[in-house]
Amino acid sequence: MLRDRKGKSQRDKVPEDFRSLEEFWAFWDTHSTADYEDLMEGVQVDVDVRSRKTYCALAQDLAGQIRSQARRQGVATETLVNLWLREKMMEAAKAG
Repeated sequence: MLRDRKGKSQRDKVPEDFRSLEEFWAFWDTHSTADYEDLMEGVQVDVDVRSRKTYCALAQDLAGQIRSQARRQGVATETLVNLWLREKMMEAAKAG
């Protein structure tokens, strides 16, 4: 938050529309949401934290290739595996 000559706090205006995600990130990387709480609206969120995970063994060389591909795509290995499996299951359902 900036201060004027009298020491009074000033803040930058939040843009009405960000032109890109990069512009959005750049703004919030340099500003604190705590300075803008008066502009925020409360929301109700229901979260189900129960989660089931199933572990499957992968060949070591395949696991390494998947990890590398996930890094290139900027996602977690688990995310990439789940996306690929979901795509494969949708293909199988269409063929089936």
